[in-house]
Amino acid sequence: MLALGGEEGKQTSENVSSSAEEEKPAFWNVKAGDALHKASQLTRNVHRAKNLILFIGDGMGVTTVTAARILKGQMNGQSGEEYSLEMDKFPYVALSKTYNVDQQMPDSAATATAYHCGVKANYGTVGLSAAARRYQCGTTMGNEVKSVLHRAKNEGKSVGIVTTTRVQHASPAAAYSHSANRGWYSDKELLEDDTTGNCKDIAYQLVHNTDINVILGGGRQYMLPNTTKDPEYPTYSGSRQDKTNLIDVWLKNKQNAKYVWNKKQLDEIDEDKTDYLMGLFELKDTDYEIERDTTMDPSLSEMVEKAVKILRRNPNGFYLFVEDKGRIDHGHHGSKAKKALTEAVEFDNAIGKALSLTSVLDTLSVVSADHSHVFAFGGYSERGNPVLGLSRSLADDEKPFTTAVYGNGPGYINGSRPVLNTNVTEDKDYEQQSPVPLGSETHGIEDVAIFAQGPMAHLFHGVQEQSYIAHAMAYAACLEPYKDCQLPDRVPDSSSGLVQSSLLLLLLPILSSLFGLFHV
Repeated sequence: MLALGGEEGKQTSENVSSSAEEEKPAFWNVKAGDALHKASQLTRNVHRAKNLILFIGDGMGVTTVTAARILKGQMNGQSGEEYSLEMDKFPYVALSKTYNVDQQMPDSAATATAYHCGVKANYGTVGLSAAARRYQCGTTMGNEVKSVLHRAKNEGKSVGIVTTTRVQHASPAAAYSHSANRGWYSDKELLEDDTTGNCKDIAYQLVHNTDINVILGGGRQYMLPNTTKDPEYPTYSGSRQDKTNLIDVWLKNKQNAKYVWNKKQLDEIDEDKTDYLMGLFELKDTDYEIERDTTMDPSLSEMVEKAVKILRRNPNGFYLFVEDKGRIDHGHHGSKAKKALTEAVEFDNAIGKALSLTSVLDTLSVVSADHSHVFAFGGYSERGNPVLGLSRSLADDEKPFTTAVYGNGPGYINGSRPVLNTNVTEDKDYEQQSPVPLGSETHGIEDVAIFAQGPMAHLFHGVQEQSYIAHAMAYAACLEPYKDCQLPDRVPDSSSGLVQSSLLLLLLPILSSLFGLFHV
């Protein structure tokens, strides 16, 4: 039922989809009481983190989190608004300022340098301080900065990268490479911009810079010579001009090392007998989750499961970087909200999978985004309205509009807007409308959220520079430059330490009433 007008987009009793319980104040009082009880029982885990997992939803601004929450709830048969994502359940939340040193609107390269390496950088550069200049190879030397992944490896931890984009893309690249241009994926792209021979391409650095135990994502093209046919797409070849097969280079001299390029091969990997695993499942980026060939390519959750099972075998612990790049980011750039949001749902599934395989007692898990998008989610909509659905009121041109829109992008309509219906707007390739015509929708400038749980998770508070993420994670694990942080190792079993403290807090009121020992 459509109601016309602005504030007049009035909701009648027929529209209301709340439950009878929600109409009673007692429902909300109990809900708040439960939340207060959980908050009052929070105990800081001040032990050293054995394991570190950093999850980055590329382009996952707060609006995307909200819309993904409702979508995932609706996918699970609820109205959606009341649903909780896995990341929503983390007890500590902060905000991250995402600007680059030279740019108000950030990109994925400089932001990755911030959260991986702990320093803000210039737009388009990875693993370099802001003294470096994009495209200027000569500014690389002497301006390299080291990531937490690199520092964790130096302390004897196993390390891994899992991404839905090419493994040489900006977000993972800052964990292991130093490049004056994020686009120098292979020597082909590097030679197009630089002929001095002083710089190395990102794929070369992936293999040579840091001994990474698990590498899963896309990007086969940049690892293979231009004379080598791709195993899945034989009409395509690699892009390397130096005729080097970097996959073979990576495998050389490694014990218990495997390379796979499809889901079947990945499924067959025995985690207990594998110390090194490289899986490159597409030429470039992997497919959107909503379009993924489930017989050929693994999901992000499946890649994360395999990575954690391999990495956690190290008694010294591990560091894992997990990114849904892109396909959240790429969906937004194309103004295709359905692709972006279903990708965010799978990202949350992957978080849940990692949490199920680790312990909150010794694993610091941090979820954030590199930047936001100019994605908006609003309008007049009743409870449970489909995320990709229409406002219940009409716009001033007497036509329906979607509650999900973009501030700019390819969804610009030059002239009269078409009449919309949900058959159109819920298609995976529908481009949400925008008022500004651009071939690709832009990143946002606002802060993004940081969610944290585990040892020293309380360090994530307030509004912080994005570079703070790397410092807090390094401190929690006593990595450089915080090797002298003197945090104690966790109590070895769950029957003591934090659990005992929590039980004591719960028992105090009972002890007080029974024995009159305390004044409460």
